[in-house]
Amino acid sequence: MSAVIRFDSPPVVHLHPGQIFIATEPATVMTILGSCVAVCLWDPLAKIAGINHFLLPSIPISSTKDARYGNTAMQRLVDDIIDRGASKHRLMAKVFGGANVILAFVPKKPIGTQNVEIAREILARNGIEIVSEQTGGRHGRKLHFDTATGAVRIKELG
Repeated sequence: MSAVIRFDSPPVVHLHPGQIFIATEPATVMTILGSCVAVCLWDPLAKIAGINHFLLPSIPISSTKDARYGNTAMQRLVDDIIDRGASKHRLMAKVFGGANVILAFVPKKPIGTQNVEIAREILARNGIEIVSEQTGGRHGRKLHFDTATGAVRIKELG
């Protein structure tokens, strides 16, 4: 039995904090999360996907669209994926990250928890259902998002 080598595999995109990626063609998006949050959106009919990666829950200045902050990164993700042809009522959301990875720093409400809350809030405000979630905990995560199928693989780090 011989192995089949595929040369047409989708590109791999490394998503860094503060970035948003929208895909209308198949790709694998990889990112590493600690207290940061990534939200994957997918329209199964249009086959359009999007993902963000934000560090902090909200920016103190409301006029900016800085994707490092959850309140702006979330709405930009929703707006950008709809601008590319996705339908808001078909979007499915998957939420990941929000860990409290530093033992010595445990405020009343950890940053990771606040990040997850802002993601949930903005998805609810837009009427987008969360179909899968892996958040919180004490360890970071490595995420692989297949934009062709909406599938996500998570590996816990540490």
